[in-house]
Amino acid sequence: MAVVEIRQLYKAFGEVNAVNDVNLTIQEGEFLVLLGPSGSGKTSLLRMIAGLEKPTGGEIRIGGVVVNELPPRARKIAMVFQSYALYPHMTVYNNIAFPLRSVGMDRINIQTRVERAAKMFNIYHLLQRKPRQLSGGERQRVALARAVVREPDVFLLDEPLSNLDAKLRALARDELKQFQRQIGVTTVYVTHDQVEAMGMGDRVVVMNYGRVQQIGTPQALYRAPANTFVATFLGSPPMNLVEQDNCIIGFHPEHFLPKGIDQHMQSPITIPFEVTRVEYLGSERFLYGYVQGVGERTRVVSNIPSLVQLAIEAGRTYDFVADLHDLSYFDKMSGDRIAPVRLQIAQAAGV
Repeated sequence: MAVVEIRQLYKAFGEVNAVNDVNLTIQEGEFLVLLGPSGSGKTSLLRMIAGLEKPTGGEIRIGGVVVNELPPRARKIAMVFQSYALYPHMTVYNNIAFPLRSVGMDRINIQTRVERAAKMFNIYHLLQRKPRQLSGGERQRVALARAVVREPDVFLLDEPLSNLDAKLRALARDELKQFQRQIGVTTVYVTHDQVEAMGMGDRVVVMNYGRVQQIGTPQALYRAPANTFVATFLGSPPMNLVEQDNCIIGFHPEHFLPKGIDQHMQSPITIPFEVTRVEYLGSERFLYGYVQGVGERTRVVSNIPSLVQLAIEAGRTYDFVADLHDLSYFDKMSGDRIAPVRLQIAQAAGV
């Protein structure tokens, strides 16, 4: 295990800053997720940690050692790519053994490590097969075993689950998280899928346009997004944003409920909600429609449990409520989160 320290890191491709002044410390044994849309800089950041891209500026330390000029093989890292990058002409055994042979390890130690890794990922029975004979989930496990067999200080994963179907992806998330806890290696995981990020990360780094937007636990980011970008990027569905005179008000779909089932709200406010579509998803219902913002209607979503026996039809307007304690406030110009106290001062001043 090792601490990874990133200080004032930049990466420019021509006039485009793919990574722009990133400062980050990844603790020993931490599972850190880099989350963002395409072009946000998350993969470029991961590749610089791996040594596959050279920084334009700044510093990367692994275990207290500056590694900017070190090649990937000297950094004690292991990386799993989105495509898995398995050698099609080699057996599973030889794919896993390849990085050990490349550093001249003896045959007995190679066999011991390969068999141990194969058992860890439940692919011991597949050691004599070739990649074309494996399912997508099995190939993913082989790629992970090949990375783990090196016993790295840092484990880097670049969207390793994106090629799996939805059911297998959910299973692989659980297996991967359990594996990381078992070996305790410092892990950096790149994804554009906020469900993966929220479900797997000890902390999540949300990135956009090469900059870090917010760092925190999944719970902290969801409850108190730093700006409107984070608010609308996290959650499924994401936070509702409604423009008011002095700010933008945000509230999560599960905090926007029909009047009458709000017994636990301390300070409810009533908002007329024009429902345009009802979507049944087993244990929950998503209600899509509009509320009145400043000058125009704003599309919002409500999420209510299907167990709530309440008839709600599309094409009608209902009284819904949100609790003042569950609201988030954002500056209309910058999009940054603002505290309710600051908002009250601005309102009193007539801003």
